[in-house]
Amino acid sequence: MSAVEADVVIVGGGLVGCAAALRLRERGASVAVVEKNQLGAAASGVNFGGVRRNGRKLAELGIAARALGIWKRLPELVGSDCEYAITGNIKVARSEEHMVQIAAHAEAQAGYGVEVEMLSRNALLDRYPWLGPSAIGAAFCPSDGQANPRLVGPAFARAARAAGAELFELDGAAHVERDGNGFVVETESGRTLRGGALINSAGAWGGRLSARFGEPVEIWPMEPQMVVTEPAPYFMEPVLAVVGGDVYARQIPRGNVIFGGRSGTADLDVGFGKVHAEESLTTLARTIDIIPCVADLAVIRFWSGVEGCTPDHLPVLCPSRTTPGLVHAFGFSGHGFCLGPASGAVAAELALDGRTETPIEGLDLSRFDTAEQPAST
Repeated sequence: MSAVEADVVIVGGGLVGCAAALRLRERGASVAVVEKNQLGAAASGVNFGGVRRNGRKLAELGIAARALGIWKRLPELVGSDCEYAITGNIKVARSEEHMVQIAAHAEAQAGYGVEVEMLSRNALLDRYPWLGPSAIGAAFCPSDGQANPRLVGPAFARAARAAGAELFELDGAAHVERDGNGFVVETESGRTLRGGALINSAGAWGGRLSARFGEPVEIWPMEPQMVVTEPAPYFMEPVLAVVGGDVYARQIPRGNVIFGGRSGTADLDVGFGKVHAEESLTTLARTIDIIPCVADLAVIRFWSGVEGCTPDHLPVLCPSRTTPGLVHAFGFSGHGFCLGPASGAVAAELALDGRTETPIEGLDLSRFDTAEQPAST
């Protein structure tokens, strides 16, 4: 089997990796992607599907702004809208303390162009009468929305392949090393790939790959516990999230309600997530408390997967500090779906140019040399 030669080799064929491959081909660079599972099937395909800026840490808002522009161009870029819709997002508070918290965050976000409307309990229930009594107020962001994660990753993979990228799935990276002025990747099937630059978009496994180059990152491999109900009359347009993150929900036009909350801990050596009954039952109870009418709906499916979470719940998106030509783009901590298309584009620019115009300050490895940043809402 002859070696595959490319300007850039990408380890990890999720949304970030495939978006990077597409951007590299747009720039005229040759690219090869290796993915141990199916393309777009790990965190990219099992997540909740929210496309939001509201409630993010400030360090993510620059890249979130770029991502929003890409989401609006999906039909042009990948040939499908992937069920992306701007439906708004409500961040619900269950206490006065949480109201103060989201109000302060709304003010901080305004400096980044994120417009948020604060809603008192009366205004909230007047607009969304299906909410339960524990919802005492919210922050509403009209520019946020949702999409179908089962469609987005594969759409970027197809577009990248059509643009000339070489994508290899079901064939993970068994060995990666720097060799002279470039990188060599040996796959599990015995395939050899050589590239002048390497993008580490290996998701929950990204910390293992970065450690090979002297840059270990602590990763908690979490298993999101997702639930979908039978179809019901459409009543819930905005995506809903609760301060603290233990409930998030959305309803799709077909009527199914999708929600999640608590997460289990995955085994990276197994590679697949599993549903935990106790976690899912707790999420069900908390969701009913916020949206009482879902108690009357039948649950038709549970699912899980594996996502990589960093200690400060921020992604690692930066050039390597030890190895020229290496770019890290992993650890999106359960909220990287929105950021994925822009994160891939940024990783491609870092690999080709060593820089990007998109603000990514605060997402590099130097932050682990200092104290943790405060939690997002």
